[in-house]
Amino acid sequence: MRILSRRTARTLAPSVLVAVLAAAGVQAAAQSADAAPKRAAAIKACTTAHMKVTVSPVTRPVNHLLLKATNTGTKPCYAYGAPYLRAGADAQAAVGWDEDSVPQSVVTVKPGRSAYAGITTSTPDGVGGYKAKTLGVFFANRALDGSVGPEKTLKLPHHGVYFNSAATVTYWQSSIENALY
Repeated sequence: MRILSRRTARTLAPSVLVAVLAAAGVQAAAQSADAAPKRAAAIKACTTAHMKVTVSPVTRPVNHLLLKATNTGTKPCYAYGAPYLRAGADAQAAVGWDEDSVPQSVVTVKPGRSAYAGITTSTPDGVGGYKAKTLGVFFANRALDGSVGPEKTLKLPHHGVYFNSAATVTYWQSSIENALY
C-alpha cells in the first residue's frame, strides 16, 4: 500500500504543482492588469499651432541666425528632422538641411522647453544672393517628406538678412551649442 501511495504522490505532485503555478500566474496577471497604468497618449509632431517660434542674430559664427521653438502647449511634441524654411516671400526653394547636424535621436520638446536650429545664411562659396525680410517656418512630419501645421512667418532682424545658395539649416537640436556648432 505504501508503494502505491508513493507512486501516486510522485505522479500527482507534478500535476498539482503545475495547477498551483497556473493558478498563481492567472492571479498575478490579473493583479498586473489592474495595477497597469493607462496607456499614455502618443506624442505628436510639433507644429506652429503650439510652438512659439523666434529668430535672432548671433555674434558667432558669422552669417548665422538662431531659430528657437518653445512648446507653449500642455503636452510634449517631437521636433522631427529640421525646419522647412522659406527665406523671403518670393523664395523659389526651401533652405537646404545641414546633413552633418543629424542628432542621435528625435528632439522631444516638453511644455515650456525649446528646440533650436542654426541657420547659415550665406558663405563665400555660395552664388547669387538676395536680402530676405521674412522667414517662413514649417515643422517636418515624421516621415520627413512634408510639413505639419500652418506656416509661421517671422520678420528677420536688421530689416532683412542676406541669403545665398549656400544657405542651410541644422536639424532640430536640444541645445543652442549643438545648433550653432
